[in-house]
Amino acid sequence: MQKILVTGGAGFIGSNFCNINKNDYEITALDNLFLGDRRNLDDDIRFIEGDACKTEDLDKVGPVDFVLHLAGTSSAPMFMGDGLVKGYVNSIESFLTTLEWARKNGVKKFLYASTSSLYGNNPIPLIETQEVTPINHYAVTKRVYEYSAKCYNKVHPDMDIIGFRFMSIYGPNEEAKGEFANLVSQFCWDMARGLAPVIYGDGTQFRDFTNVKDVVQGITLAVRTEKQLGAEVFNIGTGRSTSLNEVVAALEKAFDNGVKAKYIENPVKEGYVAGQHADIGKIQAVLGFEPTVKIEDGIRDQVENVRLDRIRKTSSDELR
Repeated sequence: MQKILVTGGAGFIGSNFCNINKNDYEITALDNLFLGDRRNLDDDIRFIEGDACKTEDLDKVGPVDFVLHLAGTSSAPMFMGDGLVKGYVNSIESFLTTLEWARKNGVKKFLYASTSSLYGNNPIPLIETQEVTPINHYAVTKRVYEYSAKCYNKVHPDMDIIGFRFMSIYGPNEEAKGEFANLVSQFCWDMARGLAPVIYGDGTQFRDFTNVKDVVQGITLAVRTEKQLGAEVFNIGTGRSTSLNEVVAALEKAFDNGVKAKYIENPVKEGYVAGQHADIGKIQAVLGFEPTVKIEDGIRDQVENVRLDRIRKTSSDELR
């Protein structure tokens, strides 16, 4: 059985990847538990508490065929205030340390998380061939990932280094991210507590809300393909948009508890992304990806499995 290391493996996307693929691969999840939770992982998945910035922790894993790198600073708010320098260091150091470890250990493919934040307010639909200008520090680090991957692959072409520009991902196992979680999760947790979710503006702004199961599908297809992908980057999304009003309507239907959203003036005056959805033609053509989870079904499942006791409040000055 082929072996996979997932850094950030006890986190949101990482734990879903591990749990879904555990019967097809021998998986090791490495996580320092800053934004992860051991309880996210099924009991039969090998877990190592460690830091992707530290070669000695990566060495505990042993030989693997593939690396999925999901560790590192994972949202724009983590770069605010005192988190700025640590955010950059943690993100870039973990990426390059893990990448070099993978090369030295003969890994076949290195897969990593980029972000749709690179697109900013580019014309819709967002497509990989567009020129991108990062709109925040988080997106800058992901652009560094992509450029580094291209340079690295030119020198070491035997190892594919594949990036994924995730759209707005939601689903189970996000509680450990606390205040850094996706809007769908934040709204869900508020309504479960009987609190009104707060929407900026009139709620017509839209995102390509993509269930984490479909994200796992896209990554897994890249692991399995026999095609040489080099340093390709793929969008992962649904190819359609959903407004915040539609999200709240689906949550209201699922909860049926009378809680309604609260609308306030948008406090973000610069760089606010009004709309987002992906062109997914490339990942469909190259890997055969097709989204499977409808937003109303994904939201209903999240409401049925909400776990308020696991939500952790974090702040950027805790970043390490």
